[in-house]
Amino acid sequence: MNNDQNNEKEKFEQKTYPTNLINQEIGLPNSTISGEARTIVVTSGKGGVGKTTATANLGMSIARLGYRVALIDADIGLRNLDLLLGLENRILYTAMDILEGQCRLDQALIRDKRWKNLSLLSISKNRQRYNVTRKNMENLVKSICSLGYHFILIDCPAGIDVGFINAISPAEEALIVTTPEITAIRDADRVAGLLEANGIYNAKLLVNRVRPDMIQRNDMMSVKDVQEMLGIPLLGAIPEDNHVIISTNRGEPLVLKKKLTLSGIAFENAARRLIGKQDYFIDLTTPYKGIFQKVQDIIFGA
Repeated sequence: MNNDQNNEKEKFEQKTYPTNLINQEIGLPNSTISGEARTIVVTSGKGGVGKTTATANLGMSIARLGYRVALIDADIGLRNLDLLLGLENRILYTAMDILEGQCRLDQALIRDKRWKNLSLLSISKNRQRYNVTRKNMENLVKSICSLGYHFILIDCPAGIDVGFINAISPAEEALIVTTPEITAIRDADRVAGLLEANGIYNAKLLVNRVRPDMIQRNDMMSVKDVQEMLGIPLLGAIPEDNHVIISTNRGEPLVLKKKLTLSGIAFENAARRLIGKQDYFIDLTTPYKGIFQKVQDIIFGA
């Protein structure tokens, strides 16, 4: 085969597999990923348990592993996912503009500044309320799948009203986020039942804001207790971390920090398990100790 034929073959492969182009642009090796996109809704029932934080960090971690990821902020009128990714100033069009025929899908999908294989789609602008139907959501997800994305994560609004039903309608899998609080666990159990009633049986559990010190004092339920109460396979446990507030204010997910905190490592491990790579669970049975505490333990034999 001569050089001209080789060049034509490379051009054909790049046109056929857009992931190669994405990986070349962001400096990743060519991916051999194939198959249909996995659509996962991130939900909880109770607000304030960390759904949006989990969506941003898991989506970013999966994108860093070479997959094309689309994040959908399905919280109509109260979007926050763009803030966690630092993309709030780049959103010109939303899904409502697509449905009204004012823009194309590729114009509303905002690429991340750091990882070009991660995109964000907001359903609507702030302080706007629209009646988005289940059919609208399903058509949007189908259109995104046709663009060659491997994972679609839907950030579900709090509650179990029509917004929840619309968000879960195109999903095939679910990630239920809860904290070790009885109110959050009860809401998570209610959501698990609603997911099964809507034909979503593949659900996993993410326990957020775990405090090992409180667990040792029996002031907080352990991760094992939460899992046994809900009866859902555990994807990961994220320890409480003050750096979440800092990363949110900076518009930079925890997993992008040069020196990962324990929570950042836990999110990355959860993302690896989500895509099918076996990884270890972080040991949260004992409180996290800094370097000075470890030195003291060595000196004094603690």
